Amino acid sequence: METNKTFYDVVVVGAGLSGIGAAFHLQDKCPEMSFTVLEGRSAIGGTWDLFRYPGIRSDSDMYTFGFSFFPWKNPQSIADGPSILKYINETVDAFDLRKHIQFNKKVVESSWDSSKKTWSVEILDNQSNEIDKIECKFIFMCCGYYNYEKGYEPEFPNIEAFKGVKIHPQKWDETLDYTDKEIVIIGSGATAVTLLPSLAEKAKQVTMLQRSPSYIMNLPQKDAVANFLKKVLPAQTAHQVSRWKNILLGLGFYQVSRKFPEFVKNLLKNAIKKQLGEKYEEQNFSPKYKPWDQRLCLIPDNDFFLALKNGKSQIVTDTVKTFDENGIILNSDKYLPADIIITATGLDVQLFGGMKLTVNGKTINTSQMHAYKGVMFSGMPNFAISIGYTNASWTLKCDLNCFFVTRVLNYMKEQNFSTCIPQFDHENLQTERLLDFDANYILRAEKILPKQGSKAPWKVYQNYVKDVFALKYGSITDKYLVYK
Repeated sequence: METNKTFYDVVVVGAGLSGIGAAFHLQDKCPEMSFTVLEGRSAIGGTWDLFRYPGIRSDSDMYTFGFSFFPWKNPQSIADGPSILKYINETVDAFDLRKHIQFNKKVVESSWDSSKKTWSVEILDNQSNEIDKIECKFIFMCCGYYNYEKGYEPEFPNIEAFKGVKIHPQKWDETLDYTDKEIVIIGSGATAVTLLPSLAEKAKQVTMLQRSPSYIMNLPQKDAVANFLKKVLPAQTAHQVSRWKNILLGLGFYQVSRKFPEFVKNLLKNAIKKQLGEKYEEQNFSPKYKPWDQRLCLIPDNDFFLALKNGKSQIVTDTVKTFDENGIILNSDKYLPADIIITATGLDVQLFGGMKLTVNGKTINTSQMHAYKGVMFSGMPNFAISIGYTNASWTLKCDLNCFFVTRVLNYMKEQNFSTCIPQFDHENLQTERLLDFDANYILRAEKILPKQGSKAPWKVYQNYVKDVFALKYGSITDKYLVYK
């Protein structure tokens, strides 16, 4: 076991998809360096261990969402939550990574000391409630960007009057019996469109109440090309070919969506009309924004549309006026009776797992930082983050970030450097918002999000091919990245 020391070369925070990917790459590419993975919960998997709501699944294909180094063997390309969690555990065991993970260890504060050239990491043991401290040379944050303790819920008028069950998907009660119940899902994002067909299998009636629609796109649950390749090629080769096929298709579709938004909008709407026929209602499928201003909702094998056609499910596009003890009164004065109300209203952004960050005693203001290649931050020594794409599979970017971080670590070791600090050029570069993405959870977090610069390497492109050249093969020495 390597998890009982007080000093490490690298501390990884989080044991979800990102953290497990980081652990593999550190073990594989930096074999002489010591590292540990600190996980605040009692199990690995992150989101895929936390979220337990009915029907939970990936909203990306598993050939791009899975790890580049460990083939996805399941025939389902759009996978359910338990299958993804099983895959993560199989990955951990295949590469003997569990020995590096410390569970129930929540990082509450990290402090950089330039005189020691180390981070002091303060950890709360969630079982004993005791505070421990360890030191490290480098911190790699892999804990995502949302609050694991609670999801986002807007302030609904008079919601306390409702006497039925109100629940947020992030805190789903697996003992909840919704058989023959009338259910209202408030929301229109990926969680809502996942919940509706799954709940409709047992519920009396399921209504998705949306303030405004999202773009919805169908994908086959099984990737026929990928499954064929598995039969005729070695597993890792088939995985890589399928991965690149889906990367290029996804990137191409994104570029077409941005250049020809009306064409893509009509393409998506016509596909829905074909599925729903006379059940199609224009106001339910006409978003106010352009495709990929927010993330598309992907559904497998038309399950969402099939549920709408069977008569037990419906979409209502309206806003809440008030609640009473038995349901919701809408601003159109329509009434939605409910036994159960599910607030699928999104997540609450939280940076760095909510921990406090200080450098030489000064608390860091995250909104003043600039992202360097989407991996490191201006003025932050020996500190990196693993954050995925908004327009493609999360793990694609995380994987590239790991390549970059391990290259930097090895360069520092070879050249006998102790610190690496990105320095933003305020005189010659303009400051821009970090993400060209209008999802509500991003807009709500603008006050705490770091910024980006007006050109590379300070520009976050959300483009996998560009990032391959920048992070996996590009230079790790430039005038902005200061090694000492």
